Amino acid sequence: MVLKVFFPSCCSSADSGILIGRWISEQSSAVILAVVHFPFIPVQVKQYLGEVQRVTKVNVSVLGSWSNSKQEKEESLSEFLEDLGTIFCHEPWIQISKEGDSKFWSCSTLQKHSENPQEEEIILVYYDQRKVMLSHLHPPLDTAGQGAEDVSKLSAIFDTVARSQVLFMTDRYDDGPIKLTHWQSDGVEASIIVELLKQASVPACMLLTFLLSLVSGICRTRVLKFWPLSFLWSKLSTCEQLGHRLQHLQVISSNKKAQNQKQLMRKANIFVSLLTDVALGILLMSWLYRKNRIGHLADTLIPVADHVAEELQDLLQWLMGAPAGLKMNRALDQVLGRFFLYHIHLWISYIHLLSPFIEMILWYVGLSACLGLTVALCILSDIIALLTFHIYCFYVYGARLYCLKIYGLSSLWRLFRGKKWNVLRQRVDSCSYDLDQLFIGTLLFTILLFLLPTTALYYLVFTLLRLLVVIVQGLIHLLVDLIDSLPLYSLILRLCRSYRLAAGVKFRVLEQQDGKPLRLLMQINPLSYGGVVQTYRLPTYSCYPRDSWASLCKKLFLGELIYPWKHKGDKQN
Repeated sequence: MVLKVFFPSCCSSADSGILIGRWISEQSSAVILAVVHFPFIPVQVKQYLGEVQRVTKVNVSVLGSWSNSKQEKEESLSEFLEDLGTIFCHEPWIQISKEGDSKFWSCSTLQKHSENPQEEEIILVYYDQRKVMLSHLHPPLDTAGQGAEDVSKLSAIFDTVARSQVLFMTDRYDDGPIKLTHWQSDGVEASIIVELLKQASVPACMLLTFLLSLVSGICRTRVLKFWPLSFLWSKLSTCEQLGHRLQHLQVISSNKKAQNQKQLMRKANIFVSLLTDVALGILLMSWLYRKNRIGHLADTLIPVADHVAEELQDLLQWLMGAPAGLKMNRALDQVLGRFFLYHIHLWISYIHLLSPFIEMILWYVGLSACLGLTVALCILSDIIALLTFHIYCFYVYGARLYCLKIYGLSSLWRLFRGKKWNVLRQRVDSCSYDLDQLFIGTLLFTILLFLLPTTALYYLVFTLLRLLVVIVQGLIHLLVDLIDSLPLYSLILRLCRSYRLAAGVKFRVLEQQDGKPLRLLMQINPLSYGGVVQTYRLPTYSCYPRDSWASLCKKLFLGELIYPWKHKGDKQN
């Protein structure tokens, strides 16, 4: 049988004493947690271990003895260490000794109460106690079979060290009857700033929770469910982002303790994401209000809107002629062209009516950047949607007219073939038509077919303009989703302290010699950056339906609408 002893590297220079840790019988493994030095009273050691077991729920016991003879090995000391096995009664009793500055260690086991003692092969594994305790093991997602068993064995080692944190809270400066050596024996690792922030976070979280509950109560009132407010709340991406950030604030201000490591990391990622978002928003706001950039932006906005309107007028004049040498239906072409030109005239009047107030609007909109860069980007997306509303109207008119003709032609084409659409059974059935019906159907089919190129050209032009606006808004929302979902805290942790995110371990051979135990060094393999993003990515919302290319092409061909804002059915988790 192979006996595995996990020994903390921080105890390699400790004075002689006894080894305390956990014995995992299923794996024939002993996890050494600390060394208790001489002198000590066995009764006090047992009482101390009983308190540790009660707090940590880990079966901590005395596993063996540790001898670090800096001079020649004394026989009396070795006999005394062997006799300790009769006091603490653990099978097997592990004896580890290090002689002077020699790199060779000896490790043996005693089985006094066994009738047939077997000679065991011993593997001595060194591990960094600090890294193992602070790390969290992330097994691969596709572990199965033997791989899953190996992960569970490693998890037992990591869990034993992590749950024994109370054992590491005493150092050599404490006035106690028991002196221990572990990774914090020279002093407990702590930060005054962190402790002060922990104390100050309690009242701050209580105040923030109260304010958020008040805001949530206002948002859930019936006032926001009436038509104008409910429409704006469901359509504007700024309202969606504010609601999303409100949920994030409720998560981080909750006084409920995180149940596991993943929930803790999620809170930390949300907190860092909020801080980064607000910091970027404040930088943007300081840039906007410096050197009167708001005034320059307002002075530029009206000429740009006029230039876009002039370009649309030129485009419509081109369509009303002979675009690309195509022969259009002149009557329908003139009607559609004048109809859209009248809308552009209304739009220009509307923009010039708002021109005295644009600088004031932009000044107040710039203040919203203090809520975060994502809120400012969502406001920019909504402003683009409002400024291009006439393009959206042109697209809707063209799409509806094109869709009507496509469905009319498909229905009349079924009439020629002696078919009809059965509404009740949702299928195409055979049908007999008389001569008058076929004659009227032929006339209507001919009229719609010859008017289709003119309608299709207007629909194609305005669809391309609409897609251009949708692409710009989509890029803005991609940036918003990136800021919302990127686990910044986990990525910083992976960069600075990669051992905190452990994907597994690797073993390096330190010594392999006949008659000596095999000595290995356990090193932590950090989680990859892609694995960090996949594991801790924050949930976001999407303002656009994520259709496939085939579905998008089908919508464009049939004339179905591409919605500019988020609507029912497009919610993303």
